[in-house]
Amino acid sequence: MLKENAPDNKTKFNQAQLIHYERSDETGPKFSDYHTSIITDPQSLQDTLGRALGIRGIVKKKRVLYMVGQTRVHVDTVENLGHFMELEVMMKENQSIENGQKIAEDLMAELGVNKDALISCAYIDLLLAGKKLGL
Repeated sequence: MLKENAPDNKTKFNQAQLIHYERSDETGPKFSDYHTSIITDPQSLQDTLGRALGIRGIVKKKRVLYMVGQTRVHVDTVENLGHFMELEVMMKENQSIENGQKIAEDLMAELGVNKDALISCAYIDLLLAGKKLGL
């Protein structure tokens, strides 16, 4: 996965789609909005974005996805960082952010995830800082 040098650090390119996230860098459940574009010529797009924005770094990860109710559970193994889990509650129309946060917090409790183990930044930020936090 390539992380371009986008000013917001929340744009990534993963060989199949370009994804831009809008979310705060805070610990714990938070609202996230995103936009995706399907890529038909990944190498050309990677070359163009790399030339236009520069390449901040490369994150190599393997992801396994599970569904628990309306929550996507991402289990990631990130090269040079460790193992991580992300909960992504897929909000329903007219569902409140507070309700979505409660769903995430309840699942965290069921899975035994301590709030002290949460991170607030992207994998690329941890890699560039030389930190190894995952299990």
